[in-house]
Amino acid sequence: MPDSNKCPNCQSLYGYPTGTSMMCPECGHEWNPNEFIESVAEETDSSVVKDANGNVLQDGDTVVLIKDLPVKGSSKAIKAGTKVKNIKLTDGDHNIDGKIEGFGAMALKSIFVRKG
Repeated sequence: MPDSNKCPNCQSLYGYPTGTSMMCPECGHEWNPNEFIESVAEETDSSVVKDANGNVLQDGDTVVLIKDLPVKGSSKAIKAGTKVKNIKLTDGDHNIDGKIEGFGAMALKSIFVRKG
């Protein structure tokens, strides 16, 4: 069964067409199957790294932390607003490598930064 019939809200397999859109009989959610296919393709593209605001990040960008981050083995945290210059994108859960003044090399998650 095509993924466009699967409800993006409740994952029900019983979605049915209602003319130009799809409808879920279980939760009542209505969606456009063309938009759903594009969003799934965008989410599965692992080479694209986005910040907390949805901006695409690239190697060499400068990012700013959006929240205080505790550091393992250190008594102090990295404060929100700290800039990380010249980042390098990597694979994995912590998908940003960069140097933070006063702390050294760090691996960060892109959900905790914004492009700066």
